[in-house]
Amino acid sequence: MIPLGILAASGAGTAFGVAGYVAGGNTGSVVNTVDKFAFPSDSRTTLGTGLSSARRNASGISDSGVAGYAAGGKTSSEVDTVDKFAFPSDSRTTLGTGLSADRFHATGISDSGVAGYAAGGYDGSNFSTVDKFAFPSDSRTTLGTGLSSARRESAGMSNSGTAGYVAGGITSSEVDTVDKFAFPSDSRTTLGTGLSADRRQLAGMSDSGVAGYIAGGFDGPDFSTVDKFAFPSDTRTTLATGLSSARRLATGMSNSGVAGYVAGGYDGSYVATVDKFAFPSDSRTTLGTGLSSARRGPAGFQNEAI
Repeated sequence: MIPLGILAASGAGTAFGVAGYVAGGNTGSVVNTVDKFAFPSDSRTTLGTGLSSARRNASGISDSGVAGYAAGGKTSSEVDTVDKFAFPSDSRTTLGTGLSADRFHATGISDSGVAGYAAGGYDGSNFSTVDKFAFPSDSRTTLGTGLSSARRESAGMSNSGTAGYVAGGITSSEVDTVDKFAFPSDSRTTLGTGLSADRRQLAGMSDSGVAGYIAGGFDGPDFSTVDKFAFPSDTRTTLATGLSSARRLATGMSNSGVAGYVAGGYDGSYVATVDKFAFPSDSRTTLGTGLSSARRGPAGFQNEAI
């Protein structure tokens, strides 16, 4: 079976993305808001049912054509909650089995049709743990091999059917490390070429079958940098055009074969901006309609197939 994300990326049949979602975050206080951007119009609506609790810095996981997930996060304290939004109804349930530990600032990666992963995070100390949720049962296991270092505030990118990547973050200081988990074995390697600079609080987006992107971040100053990793070689280039403003704590969502998006964040104030990078040119525009509220630390997931 060809994963839905790869079908969309390859142009096979008539599969195109349906929508991207930006869930939760902090506007000055934590929110449960879930904004939905319809593909390809990029028109925004806000779901009548948001997250089961207001929280920030959850991790987004996608099973395109089936459901999107917001895992963990922080309200007044860290949680292990995993909310599931069924496609296309966007009805929400909460998994009976959450993360293996309360944590926020974890990173989501996805192998649509097979499994989703929540990697790393923080709850007073950093995690190297990688939890795996099998689709469609949502049963959870924890990988025997976690991240190459315990860290938080990384970004994820995914090449469905092939591999997922966890990039950057902070241990005791910022790192440029990119760990790669091969699907379906979940064996981990670390890329010889990491990010173009050490940084944390990043956003990831993916053009499945083609390339993954790691955008923005923080290491003293904020970054507007967007690094691109070509699949399957994992060679890195840096886009000539970065984000429309240097910022951190944004999130990414993807419409493989069409465009990737970097939404929200913080640049000294809360940001509602949504930057759009067209595939394969990587040209950037900024949506006329941004998020429904300026916020940092939301989670992003997407439905990439009809």
